[in-house]
Amino acid sequence: MTSMFIRALPLVAAFAGLALAAPRAQAAEAERARQVLVPYADIRYRIETVDQQGLPHDATASTLRVRAGVRTAEWLGLSAQIEGEAIATIGSEKFNDTINGRTGYPVVADPEDVLLNQVFVKWRPLAEAEAVVGRQAVNIDNQRWIGSVGWRQNDQTLDAVRVTAKPAKGVVFDYLHAWRINRVFGTDSPQGVWRDVNVHGARLAYAFGGVGTLSGYGYWLDIPASPVSSSATLGIRFAGERAIAPDLKLLYSAEYADQRDHGPNPADFSLDYGAVEGGLAYGAASVRIGWERLGGNGTAAVQTPLATLHAFNGWADKFLSTPANGLRDLYVDLGYRLTGDGPLKGASFRLAWHDFRSVRGDLSYGREWGASATFPVHKSVTLVAKVARYDADEFATDTTKTWLAAEVKF
Repeated sequence: MTSMFIRALPLVAAFAGLALAAPRAQAAEAERARQVLVPYADIRYRIETVDQQGLPHDATASTLRVRAGVRTAEWLGLSAQIEGEAIATIGSEKFNDTINGRTGYPVVADPEDVLLNQVFVKWRPLAEAEAVVGRQAVNIDNQRWIGSVGWRQNDQTLDAVRVTAKPAKGVVFDYLHAWRINRVFGTDSPQGVWRDVNVHGARLAYAFGGVGTLSGYGYWLDIPASPVSSSATLGIRFAGERAIAPDLKLLYSAEYADQRDHGPNPADFSLDYGAVEGGLAYGAASVRIGWERLGGNGTAAVQTPLATLHAFNGWADKFLSTPANGLRDLYVDLGYRLTGDGPLKGASFRLAWHDFRSVRGDLSYGREWGASATFPVHKSVTLVAKVARYDADEFATDTTKTWLAAEVKF
């Protein structure tokens, strides 16, 4: 019996070694899996209120957006990402989400939905070139022509192929072709998805060291579901900053474009777009003064249907579509970011003022002021408070909007 036990000792030791090694192997395998598959999530809760003259009710939209996905590590230049999104109303629907029929309330374009937000494959055969194919959020330059509309609970994404190349130092070339546009209104809206589109975009940029970036671009939008949104736009943009003294920087940008009818657009037009902005940044404070002009002839006007529109022409969103007489926007923007080691370290504040007029006829549309505060209370948690007040003259109606939001990313 004793001899049998002695002979069995090596076998017992082997099994014990395997048992001890199993947790270590499992831990190593889990670590390899974490390196290959990287999960992430972004949760945002927001209350938006709207008081709009001419409607019987004020809007209060309490919405929760949960976005989660997985990115893969790169293998032989290939990687992938898949991302889902769910938007829910918390409490009563006291707002017009564009599809719920509550037309007595102002619009808050955050309808409930569950959808596939992004799914794409990326191929990077070398450090200077990559191609992305699939559903993706696309942001180009300052998002004036193409952006993902990150302010709304649902992104705007494109089913597209995008190729980016860096053939020389400071040179970037972008090409985009999209066949479907997934808009912020969601899959249940008649205008939520623009199918069978034929969108092409090309951009060539060169960065001048210490001065700024010069870019030339062309966007051709053929959108059967919205013929008036179809156009061909060719333009040039320069933007940059330059230090002129310790802690003092000069900020500047200028842009010009020509937009013409294209594809199914029934109109016949050739209209100008122009924008100029200058400013100063001193330490944590900045001031910008700008002027933007979207041409209009009384029948048609320069349109930017794929832009991140909330970032332009006032936060009250009165000019998501350019009026037929065009739009001139004169604005002032003040910013400040807290530094140091206090409890509000990293908090940022903005004040903005706009004066809106028409291009044709020089009509006074109205004025708007806005204020915002952003508080990064933790590396993963951000709080936002924001307000905008539009005072109408000869366009739209008086409107006040407020927002309170909390966002968690991990």
